[in-house]
Amino acid sequence: MLDPKLLNQIIDVAANAAYKSSLLKGMGDKNAADQAAVDSMRTELNNMSIKGKVVIGEGEMDEAPMLYIGEVLGKSEFPKIDIAVDPLDGTKLAANNMPNAISVISISEEGNLLQAPDTYMDKISVGPNLPENIVDLDEDIKKNIQNLAKAKNKNIKDICVCMLDRERHQHFINETKSLGAKLKLISDGDVAGSIFSAIDESEVDMYIGIGGAPEGVLAASAIKCLGGQFQARLKIDEEDERQRAQKLGITDFQKKYYLDDIVKGDVIFCASGVTDGELVSGVKIINQEFEAETFALHYSQKFFQKVKTKYNI
Repeated sequence: MLDPKLLNQIIDVAANAAYKSSLLKGMGDKNAADQAAVDSMRTELNNMSIKGKVVIGEGEMDEAPMLYIGEVLGKSEFPKIDIAVDPLDGTKLAANNMPNAISVISISEEGNLLQAPDTYMDKISVGPNLPENIVDLDEDIKKNIQNLAKAKNKNIKDICVCMLDRERHQHFINETKSLGAKLKLISDGDVAGSIFSAIDESEVDMYIGIGGAPEGVLAASAIKCLGGQFQARLKIDEEDERQRAQKLGITDFQKKYYLDDIVKGDVIFCASGVTDGELVSGVKIINQEFEAETFALHYSQKFFQKVKTKYNI
């Protein structure tokens, strides 16, 4: 089990990354906004009394200065933890000062997070208190919507399906419309998209589609804390992707991953708002302070709250 004291420290990691990135929002430079969040996260994590290994990051060591897969952070030998990061989920959103840009991190005990390569992932998620496997990655979307509507005692027209607005999802869009269900199309930021499917205040009932594998592991961390369901399958199409996956010990490229395959044991998840959004508010700067709102979750402690914290600049 993760020490409950780690939660506040991880909140601080996410909040400071969001602040640094927010200083560049609306400047039109997504790479600079991302880099600011990366640098902040690296500094904050290196100041913690942990031995943390990045298992979900932004590429390999030769792509530094991103937080790369395999990087070790912290100033202690214990506790040993796995770290998954997306310092800025929604880089375009931040660059254009659009809603829903967030800084995201999750941690687990050593060996408990899926080490997924930086490739695409097919995913589907729903919220809590539903029959097991009520939706399935291998079922067609119409059947999933019908099964979900029946389980939630809703009319199909009241079911809302969220997905990235991409050409690759056009068949999902067409089939959802033809069935009469509602769509929520998002331009970027599919960590938040998945989470929408598992929180009461959201209109979203199901998230579906192909997005980044790192974002999938992060979303699964939150979905586990929220009691929802999540399934995924890596999309390995290129030889270099195959080699990266094999390097991480993945040999079955058709495997369907369930929640407990992706996130074992205890997990802490934090997402801090860079820009205002449906999940959390963006950073607010007042005089010599900034305020960040963080969606903070700790599985074993049953802690699920939006936390507002103020920091001196």
